[in-house]
Amino acid sequence: MNEISFINQTKTELKEIPTLKELISFASLYEKVNDAFFSIIFIDDKKMRELNKQYRKIDKSTDVLSFAFEDNEDLSEGTIRMLGEIYISVDRAREQAELYGHSYLRELAFLMIHGFLHLLGYDHMNDDDEKKMFDRQEVILNEFGITR
Repeated sequence: MNEISFINQTKTELKEIPTLKELISFASLYEKVNDAFFSIIFIDDKKMRELNKQYRKIDKSTDVLSFAFEDNEDLSEGTIRMLGEIYISVDRAREQAELYGHSYLRELAFLMIHGFLHLLGYDHMNDDDEKKMFDRQEVILNEFGITR
């Protein structure tokens, strides 16, 4: 069983959290992630900029940051995997939802799954890896029922 923390560090009420909890449980089953702990933390653009500057040396905000706590090494059975933390900017999610013409829920879901796949070792440093990761995101979202 996974332990997933949802932490809202903003002043914005997030009515989408119950659906996001269902989605991340679905994605965990889909990716065969068991006995894992990770956090999904909702922050504002100011905090995201601080994190991006501190950890990536980029002095601007971004939509999602993932910090993996492990490097996908094999762990003995029954050991809880500490996957990491996913930070999502609610300000950026709202802007991007409007820009891309879909719902706020769809954008939050996309960013959460994107961050989750990063915790599992997916990346988009080259075209092949990017295609694999973005295709996987779309499959998970579509099979759960969150479409564009």
